[in-house]
Amino acid sequence: MAFKVIVLPTAIKDIQEIIDFYDTIQQGLSEKFDNELNDYFLTLQKNPFFQTRYINVRCLPLKKFPVMIHFLIDEKLKTVYIRAVLNTAKNPDTSWINNT
Repeated sequence: MAFKVIVLPTAIKDIQEIIDFYDTIQQGLSEKFDNELNDYFLTLQKNPFFQTRYINVRCLPLKKFPVMIHFLIDEKLKTVYIRAVLNTAKNPDTSWINNT
């Protein structure tokens, strides 16, 4: 059974910031990022059991972009909650980690 993927508002903000950044670098790059990110969300629907990085937060790095998806899994509800999508080339604000 597939998992449901829910992108939380903090992650939506992260994604928009990354898209805005890639828009300034090269035309079409933000679309490539968005397509790859959506492919990874589909992967999480099929199998979300990737590496645990912090207590119960799991991470999945993208291959073509320096970005890592941070997420939680509720196995009972078969739901993946995307908490953050962080640019690994930046020093992230990780204050959300303590709010798990």
